[in-house]
This record gives sequence, structure tokens and C-alpha cells, in this order.
Amino acid sequence: MTSPAPARFHLVDDPLFLQHRSRGYHPERPERLAAARRAVDRVVAEGMVALPLPPRDATLAELARVHDPLYLAELARLEGHHAALDADTYLAPASVPAARRAAGGAIALVDALLDPEPTAARAGVALLRPPGHHATRDRGMGFCLLNNVAVGAAHALERGLSRVAIVDWDVHHGNGTQDIFWTDPRVLYVSLHQAPFYPGTGAHDEIGAGPGEGFTLNVPLSEGATSAVFQRAFDRAIVPALRAFAPELVLVSAGFDAHARDPLAAMLVDESAYGAMAASLAAVAAESAAGRIALILEGGYDLGAIELSLAASLRGLFGPASEPLPGEIHPAHQAEIEAARAVAARSFQI
Repeated sequence: MTSPAPARFHLVDDPLFLQHRSRGYHPERPERLAAARRAVDRVVAEGMVALPLPPRDATLAELARVHDPLYLAELARLEGHHAALDADTYLAPASVPAARRAAGGAIALVDALLDPEPTAARAGVALLRPPGHHATRDRGMGFCLLNNVAVGAAHALERGLSRVAIVDWDVHHGNGTQDIFWTDPRVLYVSLHQAPFYPGTGAHDEIGAGPGEGFTLNVPLSEGATSAVFQRAFDRAIVPALRAFAPELVLVSAGFDAHARDPLAAMLVDESAYGAMAASLAAVAAESAAGRIALILEGGYDLGAIELSLAASLRGLFGPASEPLPGEIHPAHQAEIEAARAVAARSFQI
């Protein structure tokens, strides 16, 4: 009797990502990348196989699919210098090259997942710094310079896909990704986040506009949400909307700052939630996307929580569906989930 083949996933990483470093303490620091690497080491030690995938720099044309050329020119002007885009968002001399490499890493991962070779891995993780989901078309903010997941999604569309899902489970709303795809019906953007919280966007009634109306789904949750709440939100609103959309590729803005140990947020999630959410998304990808799913690193500022949560997410990509997670579901959270489901029902008749 032969043993099953080990789970295989593409891995994007690069030494340049460590060169994005503030002159003083900043929560978005290189040690976060070291914690993510330890998560990969954990699952490899358990028998998974990581397939290194060298990133490349995104070209100006590839970045211009989602960013204003004037903003890209401003970043080029600041390259090689210490600077700040706002009170939260710093640039070191190597930050702009690192951001171009990170965006190119998202492209390289998308290309690998769309490779028709039957033996290719159908899942991947990109350990990218700086993160990206707050970067709008014309502005970097919230620790983010270039919107990595948006660059990857736009590349997938350029390659011929017509339905790409971006699921953002970072504790902060991905205002930049929402902004970029606000009118684009080819991209379903879903965000599960703490509210009220930075950056102040992501209400239920933010659903897109024009041809993109109905292709943005926000699930804002008040503070104190548990792992059980996050799982319920996926089961009631997010997964049904995704199944109705039938994505050909699933991209995850994988921030781990909803973890109870994170110093910047006020949620009560543990790593089990990330494993459960990843398993749910992998099931969606298996149904309509030939299993193609990618985790794109976003936030998360407790190093131990990053390590445990990313490892759980990688296991979830290849494991069975999660059992119901223990934990209280407060009536306020239940109402917030049902409000999101009502929005999804209007768009997708779930």
C-alpha cells in the first residue's frame, strides 16, 4: 500500500524583504518575516514540501495596472532615502526596491499557480514585506507601499481569468484593495475585520459601484470576536458568496493581527480560526479554481501569533474541513454576521 504524496506548496521569499527596516522601533519590522519563516519550517518538519519560488521585481507596467503613475513616480523619487508617507508608513533606503520585489513575488506566485503542468503545486504562500492591502491607487498608507495582492489579482486577469476572489482576514479593513477593484466585477473582494478600527472603512453598505456593485462584501465585527465568531462569519456569509461567485483563483490577504495576542487589535481569535478559514477557502478553490489558492502575508504584530497562525493556515490548506470551534458567539456579533449575509444574499441570492 503506497503512502499518500506529501502536501506541496510554492514558497515566495527573498532576503531583500528584510531590508525594509525603520530607523527606530516600528511594529512592521523584519522580525515578522523571521516568524513567518519559522511557521514554514514547522510544517516542513511535519512532512509538507515547500517549493521555493524566486520572486522578481514587478515592472512599471505591471504596477500601473493598479497604481497611479504619479504615485509610482513619487515612490521612485524617494527610493534610496529615509522618508515617511504618513505618521505610520516609513521608507528606508531599500524599501521601494523591496516593495517592487514583493509585488513581483505575488505575480510569480500567480504564474506558478496558473501553470498548466499537472504535477505543479496548486497552493502557495508569499512571505512579502512590506505588506500591501492599505495601499490605494494613488497613496501608500497603513505600513503599505504597493498593493501586492491587487497586483497579483490584476496579473491573473491579464492572463485571462475572469473571476478572482480576494479574501482579506487581516484585522484591519483592506481599504486599498477595495478601492482598486471598486468598479470591477471580475474581482470579488471580501473583508472580515474589526470595526470601528483603522482605517475607518469597510461598512456593510460598501458594496462597490457601477459594474462592480455587489462585488465587495464587508463583514465588520465589533471587538472581542472569538474564533467561533470568525468561523460562523465564514459559514454564514463568506463561503456562500464565494461559492456563488465561483472564483477561478483564490487569493488571501493573510494578516494575523486578529489573534488574541496581537498588540494592535482587540479580537479574541486563536490560531485554530486561521486553520478553519484556510480549510474553508481551500474547499472553495477545489470546487471552482482547480485548487488554486495563495496566502499573501499582510499584518500581524505578535511574533508567536504569526508563527502559530501561519502554520495553522498552511495545514488548513491541505486538511479536512474544521469541526465547529468552541467559543461564545455574542448576540452583537451574530447580528453583524447576519447583516453581512443579508448583503451577500442581495448580490448572490444565497
